[in-house]
Amino acid sequence: MRKSLSRIITLCRRNLTEIVRDPLSLVFMLALPLFMEILFYFLFHGLTSQFEMKYLAPGIVVFAQSFLTLFTGLLIAVDRSTSFLTRLYVSPARPYEFIFGYALSVLPIALVQAVLFFAVGGIIDRSIFCTGLLAALPLCLLTSLFFIAAGILFGSICNEKSIGGISSIIITGQSVLSGMWFPTEGLGGGMITLMKVLPFRNATLLVQNQIAGVNDAFEDLWLPLLIVLGYTAVMFVLAIIAFGKKMKDD
Repeated sequence: MRKSLSRIITLCRRNLTEIVRDPLSLVFMLALPLFMEILFYFLFHGLTSQFEMKYLAPGIVVFAQSFLTLFTGLLIAVDRSTSFLTRLYVSPARPYEFIFGYALSVLPIALVQAVLFFAVGGIIDRSIFCTGLLAALPLCLLTSLFFIAAGILFGSICNEKSIGGISSIIITGQSVLSGMWFPTEGLGGGMITLMKVLPFRNATLLVQNQIAGVNDAFEDLWLPLLIVLGYTAVMFVLAIIAFGKKMKDD
């Protein structure tokens, strides 16, 4: 167990070094959502409650996490194309150790995103700085794991040229099916059901409800939490299987 943990930490440190070497991607994942948060608040918050900061800031946090799918996928796909991973395959490291090494190295980005967007949102609307924020921050790390796991899965099965296209499925899903940009009251029953069973809206609601207030513990917290955890677990299992198969093929 100790040797396994040591290998995960070593891989994590190496991946952090590679991430720091690509500051442009980091700026993109922070600057674009931050611009959207500020712009949409001042344009629309007086028109609909959808863009009040207590809903917008958590929504932007989770929306920004969808870009981690592309970022993580590219990180792995580039490593595969440069034969870096092929050389590591001869090491004693197991597939899950590689997976967790990548996941842990991307997790700090999700934390920076959450802190930044909540901080800016709180400067604009001080109601963001509430006791619910203490629960929202760790939940943001939890929701980010779904997007990171998806990126690891895509990076394991796609090359760096195709990773952008397949990752856009997750980004589009979070944008369209989270309900953060439009009221969901007028949608048909089929669309509402789809949004309820997929992780995108549940991830957004999980964080939003901590800031806006939890009225029903099961509906507002435990149900979306269980759905997000379920999809995250499935993504990680698929990522480990796909990564292990690639190790054998290469």
